[in-house]
Formats: sequence, structure tokens, C-alpha cells
Amino acid sequence: MTVERLATAEDLDGVLAIEDASFNNPTTRQWYEAELQRPEVCHIYVLRTPDCPVAAFCAFWRVTDQIHINNLAVRPELRGQGLASRLLAGVLAEAARLGVASATLEVRRSNTPALRLYAKAHFVEAGVRRNYYTQPVEDALVLVRHALG
Repeated sequence: MTVERLATAEDLDGVLAIEDASFNNPTTRQWYEAELQRPEVCHIYVLRTPDCPVAAFCAFWRVTDQIHINNLAVRPELRGQGLASRLLAGVLAEAARLGVASATLEVRRSNTPALRLYAKAHFVEAGVRRNYYTQPVEDALVLVRHALG
């Protein structure tokens, strides 16, 4: 398995397929295409396996000495195999290599698998965004991890 920066239109197709299968309100191709025009800010990494060129992805923004993880998801049929942990570790290692000091994200309060993933990666709760999510309406927990290096 490898973690690499998104490189091709086929990679983006793979990301969008995972988005559609994973989220109630998936991010659009137009959003990704616009974000990819800002490579100094928008970073999208894919996890590749021998059988799947885009098994999982993580999109984040780099803002000065911090990253903000926008989305992280694994193909539904590949979940439960530790791919998200490997991808997150690779992304955090790359962020540390870039000189980033911390990472933040929002996660649905009810998303137990994601909360377990982030707790294992040493993220802690830093706040709550009330009614942040729609379809259904739900609070987001704001998580942070300091000292990436």
C-alpha cells in the first residue's frame, strides 16, 4: 500500500466515487477541480492497494502551520481493514514533513468509527459546532492534534 498525492483525472474519479458512497452530502467535482487550482493550500492524498488505485482518500487544507482535514473516506467494501489508519498516518507524516504543527477537523457526533480512528491517532475534542451537519442535522465535534512531528 502507498499513500500518494492525487495525480490524475482517474484519481479524482476514484475520490468522487468514494464521496458518493460515503457521505449524505458529497463534495462535488466542481469543488475539487477548483480546489486543485490551489495546490499550495489544497492537498488530496489517495491510498493505493495492489488491487485498487484509489482505495481511500484524504483532502485537507494547509493554512500556515496547521492542516484542516476536510474529508477522509474509504471505499465501503474495503472498510474495517485498517486502511483509514494507514492513510491518516501517511497524511499526518506528510504534514509534519511540510512543517505543520497541528491538525484539526470536524466529525459527526454519531460517527463512532471515525471517532475511534481519530482517538487512536491522538486527536482530542476541542469544541462543538452546533447543527453543523445537514441531512440529518447534527452537531460536529471539533477535534485537534498537536505536535505532528
